[in-house]
Parts: sequence; C-alpha cells; structure tokens
Amino acid sequence: MPFRVFVLTASDAGSRGEREDKSGPCIEEMVTAAGYEVTGRVLLPDDREALAEKMREVCDDDLADLLLTTGGTGFSPRDCMPEATADVTERAVPGIPEAMRYLSLQITPRAMLSRASAGIRKGTLIVNLPGSPKAVKECLEFILPALEHGLEILRGTAHNCARQ
Repeated sequence: MPFRVFVLTASDAGSRGEREDKSGPCIEEMVTAAGYEVTGRVLLPDDREALAEKMREVCDDDLADLLLTTGGTGFSPRDCMPEATADVTERAVPGIPEAMRYLSLQITPRAMLSRASAGIRKGTLIVNLPGSPKAVKECLEFILPALEHGLEILRGTAHNCARQ
C-alpha cells in the first residue's frame, strides 16, 4: 500500500488569488512520481489557528501518513507554520529540518534563516518545507528516501536491518 500524502500550502497572497501556488503542485508532482498517493492539497492563509486546525483534521481523521507543508517558515510577522505545527504535534522530529538546513546551507547562507520544523501526531509525520518551488525540490529530493523508512516505522512495517 503506498504512503498517503496531504499537501498544505500557507500563503496569504495565494489564498486571496494574488499569487499562484507553485510549491504545492511541485510537492504533489514529486511525491506522485515517487509512488506516493496524494489524498489532498489545500491552500490556506498564514493563520496559525486555521493551519493547526487543518493539520489536526488530516492527522486525527487519518487522511495521510505524511503531511507536507510549504510556506510560512520565514521571518515575516505572518509566517506561523512552525508554531502551528508545534501546536498539533505530539513528538518533535528535529533531524528532518536540520538535514534540510544542512543541505540548503551548501547552496545559500540564507538557509540558516529557515524556521521549519517537523513532528508526529498520531500516525502522521508532519514536515515543514520551504516556500519556494526551487527550495522545495532540493529539500524534498534530499529527505524523501529517509522519510520512507520513518513512515514504515510509524506504520509498523519497517524491516529490522543493520545500520549501514
């Protein structure tokens, strides 16, 4: 059974129809090509409670194994995705955003400004990706192979194997 993915984009301008969401479709295209099933994609304004409410719904209603968010991880006063993620997660997974920042620092020193986070709620892994399609592609290509093993562990289907 393929892993199920839900894509959540945070963008005030996008939610008002003033800017096209390019990162959400990029995520959808990449995970579909990797064999995942996209169960939904939504674009919401940068509103902490609305974002948290949607994340709770996806996790609590078992709509996805993996919830990938894009946008809202910067320094803008309206950027609140990490806070909304913290509001709903039961366990933090700091290694994923650390790995993304490590990769991105090889490309630009501005990567240190990312506030992305990751965590687990019930059986769903939540990962904050950057807002730009270029950064989404770079980060998702980097973390996707490891995410598969993490999702197998969450699902209880991971094979015991020696660490390489």
